[in-house]
Amino acid sequence: MPLPQSMGRLNRAGPNRLIVHVAPWVPGFGVVHHRGRRSGRGYRTPVAVFRRGDEVVFAMVYGTRTDWVRNVRAAGGATVTVRGHDLRLSGPRLVHDSRRSRVPGPVRLALAAAGVEDFLVCDVEG
Repeated sequence: MPLPQSMGRLNRAGPNRLIVHVAPWVPGFGVVHHRGRRSGRGYRTPVAVFRRGDEVVFAMVYGTRTDWVRNVRAAGGATVTVRGHDLRLSGPRLVHDSRRSRVPGPVRLALAAAGVEDFLVCDVEG
């Protein structure tokens, strides 16, 4: 079972405001730049992200119903900053993977402990 939504709301109000500045440089993390579905407002959300060839994989640590996931799916893509590079993403799709085969080995253990089995997979453009 992913982490509770209440923890996500708490992180958004506090730690994420700091983490968003370092996440683009830390391996295994990045920042998704997306627009609100109704407001059109721009948002930056720190995430766990892994590149696999022409795809990026986001671990759904807080589940698949978070605002940023819904925004990216509704828009049909987003931009993610990983290791200081901006990647334009398209074709977002939710994937259930109980083996967690889309992420590196050591990360599988942490995600298994957290009960994370869902991922958002996007194609990297160009």
